[in-house]
This record gives sequence, C-alpha cells and structure tokens, in this order.
Amino acid sequence: MKMKPTLILTISIIMLLMTACGKKHDNTVKIAQQYGLAYAPIQIMKEKGFLEEALPNNKIEWVKLSNTAAIREAVLADNLDVGFMGIPPFLIALDNGMEWKMMTGLSSCPIGLVTYDDNIKTLKDFTSKDKIALPQPGSIQHILLAMACERELGKADALDNQLVSMKHPDGFQALTAKQDIKAHFTSPPYLFEELANEDNHMVITGEEAMGSEFTFIAGACTEDFYTNNKKEYSALIEAINKSIEFMINNEDETLDILSNLYEMDKDKLKGYLNYEGMKYATDIQGVDKFVDFMVRNNYLNKSYKSEEVIWE
Repeated sequence: MKMKPTLILTISIIMLLMTACGKKHDNTVKIAQQYGLAYAPIQIMKEKGFLEEALPNNKIEWVKLSNTAAIREAVLADNLDVGFMGIPPFLIALDNGMEWKMMTGLSSCPIGLVTYDDNIKTLKDFTSKDKIALPQPGSIQHILLAMACERELGKADALDNQLVSMKHPDGFQALTAKQDIKAHFTSPPYLFEELANEDNHMVITGEEAMGSEFTFIAGACTEDFYTNNKKEYSALIEAINKSIEFMINNEDETLDILSNLYEMDKDKLKGYLNYEGMKYATDIQGVDKFVDFMVRNNYLNKSYKSEEVIWE
C-alpha cells in the first residue's frame, strides 16, 4: 500500500505529543533561528539586541535548528517558545495536535524548482528516474510542488516517489555537481546562486505553483506563550517590526551585519536583498489556499479558518 510522504512526519509528531511535558514558566524566551535570507529580520533583531532591549528582565535564548521538523520537536519537548517556518509544515503540526498558532509573517521571497537538464522545461518532462531535492516531506517546497503537479499532471503526488530530502546547502552542492539529483526546489540565497550558473534554469516558480503571492516564512508560538506571556509576545512582535524598519532605513549597516553573518560579498548581498519578490512584512498571505489544497489532498485531516491558525 502506498503511503503519504508525510506519514513518518505525522507519526513522529503524535509520539512527541504523547510524551511532551508541560511548559516550565520562567523568564526565558526561547526562539528558533535558521540560516537564509528569508530570516534576515531575525538576524538583525538578534544582532541589534532589539528584544533584549525591550525585555531587560528576560533571558533571550536563540536556538539554532536546521529545519521545521526540528522546530516542532523542540516545541513539543518544551525547549522552544517561538519558531519561524513555512505555512504548510505549521499546518501539519497543528492538524496533529500542536497547540500553537501563527503570530506574524516575516518574509516573502522567490523560490522555485531549478534544473541543469535542458530537456526539462515543464513538470511533464521529468522521467521516473529524475530525482528532485527539497528539504523534507510536508515542507512548503513540497506542497508547492504538489500544487503544480495537481494542476499540470492531474495528481498532486505525481512526483512524490522521486523526491529526495536534502538540506538546502546539500541540494545546492548536488545540483552543482550534477550528481544524484536532476532538480532542486529551493530558496534564497541558494536559488540565486543556482540561477547565476548558466547551466541551470527555472522549471517553475513558487508563485506559479501557488497561483498567487504567499508568505514564505511566518512565526508561530505556543498557546501557553501567547496566553501567559503577553508582555513577551507583544515585545517580540514590536522587535520584528523594528528589525524590518531598520533594514529599510539603514541599508549600509544592514549589509555590514548580514554580510558578516552570511559570509557573503556586500555587493552580491545587496543585489539579493533587492531582488524582485524579496519582501519582509508581518502580514500573512496564502493560508486559505494552502488549507484548501492540503485538505483536498489529505495532507490535513480538517479545514481551518484564518482565526483558527493566527493569534491576532
């Protein structure tokens, strides 16, 4: 029997829910950070100390995690209050009992499926032997690819058997070496680096797959944090807004900070941050479309309205 690619993910979440302990209330605010240009406001917030300035009596703990599955597990293990991720993996966790909602948007950015094979112009050109790298089943890249497959190939899971889970850096290296995979569904800066290689081209963009604009990264927090830590919740929202405003009004210092963190040339970074489609904003777009698609294709067990998935 063929199983959904999110089955292992679902079982993992359920097992963690069975063993998760209650929140230990203290003055520590634990926030997950990840690498990538989509998370730039979080990096600015950390480096400038905006949250520490707003919460002088709190300890701010920045947790480095590699993917959204690790974020969910950390929340369930009581090692995290707030995490930033794509909307689809957030919804999958909510659907499996996670007591959390989204608190803010963070960024929208170009993402897409890149290949070096000149024979692959559309999804219909992939053969059964062509492997596609993306972060993990249930990731925003996976769900967007499934949306495109439903539209172009008639089945959302048409390419699921060809997916290979890879972290973005590994997927980038594999595509560059033209080994093991034929295509990589990725985000900045890896997307920009891949498209800068004349051997590569885009098969489909995230926006084409979705059919509209969408929030790429959003912040989510637990019900316990939202209910019992109103001061910290409000301070975090304000710090994110302050970070985005800082990036707009202080370009040179922003480039200094991020070029050091990302070990990237400042001129190249400036081009990336001004790339068409790169946007940092706290609004959340695309929830209804993601929910409708994921329910229709059994990635979610039930439907959700916006007020059920967003705190305010």
